[in-house]
Amino acid sequence: MHYIINLVRNRNFVLVFAVIIGLVLGDFANDIKSYTTYILAIVMTFSMTNIRTSSLYPLKSLLKPMLTGALLNYFAYALIMIGLAYFLIDDRDLFYGFVVIATTPPGVAIVPFSYILQGDVEYSIKGVLGAFICTVFITPFAVGWITGNDGIDSLDLFLLMVKTIVIPLLISRILLMPIPFKLVDKIRGKAVDWGFALLIFIAVGLNRQVFFSEPGILLKIALILFLTHFVLGMVYEKICTLLNRNPIKVMSENLLLTIKSSGFAVATAITLFGQKAAIPTAGLAIFVLLYLLYLSFRMDLKNKKAQK
Repeated sequence: MHYIINLVRNRNFVLVFAVIIGLVLGDFANDIKSYTTYILAIVMTFSMTNIRTSSLYPLKSLLKPMLTGALLNYFAYALIMIGLAYFLIDDRDLFYGFVVIATTPPGVAIVPFSYILQGDVEYSIKGVLGAFICTVFITPFAVGWITGNDGIDSLDLFLLMVKTIVIPLLISRILLMPIPFKLVDKIRGKAVDWGFALLIFIAVGLNRQVFFSEPGILLKIALILFLTHFVLGMVYEKICTLLNRNPIKVMSENLLLTIKSSGFAVATAITLFGQKAAIPTAGLAIFVLLYLLYLSFRMDLKNKKAQK
């Protein structure tokens, strides 16, 4: 029983479990897909309690990491991903799924993993915050421009950003007050993990037939996600090493460059373009998890070598 409880509490297990259940019991995803925006809003609210208001000050120190986070998250990552998807993906809905991923804000997992991977935590917090703020304006414009407003309204897009970014950010400030935070701090991790898992279950469940019948599409999606996480991250680190950049800050920038909010991507893709567009976003959750595990194992190996 103790072993089962530990599994349920393990974030990696929960996300992998969501993919498996989506493949096995995916028919139930149709019953809850209309709640994706609300689930995302709840998850984002709890997630943003990781970002303390005190991190905003002094304002002068906020500008550079905010701009860096936005440039890495939206310009560098998006340029590579959309370019690859344009040449490799023929299906319009799948391509739109990659557009959503490219314009999705960074994952809040960046903050705890900056600590785990010995990065600059304060820098990461400010970078994530900057990218979140930019999302409200960049995502509606970028998605509308790249897709030619195909079946979507720019105002609807903006309102979606308000519902899933602005309102959760404001509510999270209230939850950081001493009395509610006592409860929030106890349940935050599990609320975020299981909320993301539910969104991944929906994305996988709605498209389970593709996972079983179209391996060619899945291979192309996997290739794009591998290149925009593992390869892009390693190339960025190599360039920074050649330039003698501070490795602590480089680790935080690597995370800002490669770690996207898979839950946000799933909900946005389903809401804007339908269930097929959510296939790449389901893959995103898996590759983000694998890349974070790779960075963790690499750091552990490096530390062991240093101790010898």
